Amino acid sequence: MTFRPLGDRILVRRVEEDAKTPGGIIIPDTAKEKPQQGEVLAVGPGARDKDGRRIEPELTAGQKVLFGKWSGSEVRIDGEDLLIMKEGDVLGVLDAA
Repeated sequence: MTFRPLGDRILVRRVEEDAKTPGGIIIPDTAKEKPQQGEVLAVGPGARDKDGRRIEPELTAGQKVLFGKWSGSEVRIDGEDLLIMKEGDVLGVLDAA
Protein backbone atom coordinates (compact mmCIF):
# COMPACT_ATOMS: atom_id res chain seq x y z
CA MET A 1 0.00 0.00 0.00
CA THR A 2 1.24 3.49 -0.72
CA PHE A 3 0.57 6.39 1.62
CA ARG A 4 0.67 10.07 0.68
CA PRO A 5 0.49 12.62 3.51
CA LEU A 6 -1.75 15.64 3.01
CA GLY A 7 -0.85 19.30 3.50
CA ASP A 8 2.31 19.92 5.51
CA ARG A 9 2.38 16.46 7.09
CA ILE A 10 5.22 13.95 6.82
CA LEU A 11 5.53 10.20 7.38
CA VAL A 12 8.47 9.17 9.59
CA ARG A 13 10.01 5.82 10.58
CA ARG A 14 11.71 5.92 13.97
CA VAL A 15 15.41 5.02 13.91
CA GLU A 16 16.12 2.44 16.59
CA GLU A 17 18.93 3.27 18.98
CA ASP A 18 21.51 0.86 20.36
CA ALA A 19 20.37 -1.42 23.16
CA LYS A 20 23.73 -0.98 24.94
CA THR A 21 25.20 1.92 26.85
CA PRO A 22 28.74 3.06 26.00
CA GLY A 23 29.86 1.09 29.08
CA GLY A 24 28.42 -2.16 27.68
CA ILE A 25 25.29 -2.42 29.83
CA ILE A 26 22.35 -3.88 27.92
CA ILE A 27 19.14 -1.88 28.30
CA PRO A 28 15.93 -3.99 28.38
CA ASP A 29 13.03 -3.01 26.09
CA THR A 30 10.88 -2.00 29.07
CA ALA A 31 13.41 0.63 30.18
CA LYS A 32 14.08 2.13 26.75
CA GLU A 33 12.63 5.45 25.70
CA LYS A 34 11.24 5.83 22.22
CA PRO A 35 13.82 7.32 19.86
CA GLN A 36 13.43 10.94 18.82
CA GLN A 37 15.20 10.43 15.51
CA GLY A 38 13.68 9.15 12.33
CA GLU A 39 13.83 8.89 8.57
CA VAL A 40 11.33 10.78 6.43
CA LEU A 41 9.48 8.29 4.21
CA ALA A 42 6.96 10.60 2.52
CA VAL A 43 6.20 14.33 2.42
CA GLY A 44 2.89 16.05 1.69
CA PRO A 45 2.57 18.75 -0.99
CA GLY A 46 2.86 21.55 1.59
CA ALA A 47 0.57 23.89 3.49
CA ARG A 48 -1.35 26.79 1.97
CA ASP A 49 -0.89 30.43 2.94
CA LYS A 50 -3.77 32.83 3.62
CA ASP A 51 -4.09 33.58 -0.11
CA GLY A 52 -4.36 29.89 -1.00
CA ARG A 53 -0.89 29.57 -2.53
CA ARG A 54 1.04 26.38 -1.80
CA ILE A 55 4.08 26.67 0.51
CA GLU A 56 6.71 24.15 -0.60
CA PRO A 57 7.89 21.76 2.17
CA GLU A 58 11.52 22.02 3.33
CA LEU A 59 11.90 18.30 3.97
CA THR A 60 12.32 15.52 1.42
CA ALA A 61 12.00 11.75 1.66
CA GLY A 62 15.18 10.06 2.88
CA GLN A 63 16.32 12.80 5.28
CA LYS A 64 17.15 11.94 8.89
CA VAL A 65 15.33 14.24 11.32
CA LEU A 66 15.13 14.99 15.02
CA PHE A 67 11.67 15.57 16.49
CA GLY A 68 10.06 16.26 19.86
CA LYS A 69 9.33 13.46 22.33
CA TRP A 70 5.53 13.75 22.01
CA SER A 71 5.37 14.73 18.32
CA GLY A 72 3.13 13.07 15.79
CA SER A 73 0.48 10.39 15.74
CA GLU A 74 1.48 6.74 15.76
CA VAL A 75 0.00 4.66 12.94
CA ARG A 76 0.48 1.12 11.65
CA ILE A 77 0.89 0.79 7.88
CA ASP A 78 1.64 -2.61 6.34
CA GLY A 79 2.54 -4.00 9.78
CA GLU A 80 5.11 -1.27 10.49
CA ASP A 81 4.78 1.33 13.27
CA LEU A 82 5.24 4.81 11.80
CA LEU A 83 4.59 8.43 12.76
CA ILE A 84 2.58 11.08 10.95
CA MET A 85 3.47 14.60 12.03
CA LYS A 86 3.39 18.16 10.81
CA GLU A 87 6.56 19.46 9.25
CA GLY A 88 6.69 22.10 12.00
CA ASP A 89 7.09 19.36 14.66
CA VAL A 90 10.54 18.55 13.26
CA LEU A 91 13.30 20.23 15.27
CA GLY A 92 16.04 19.79 12.69
CA VAL A 93 17.71 17.69 10.01
CA LEU A 94 20.62 15.39 10.89
CA ASP A 95 23.39 15.62 8.28
CA ALA A 96 26.06 12.96 7.92
CA ALA A 97 29.34 14.31 9.28
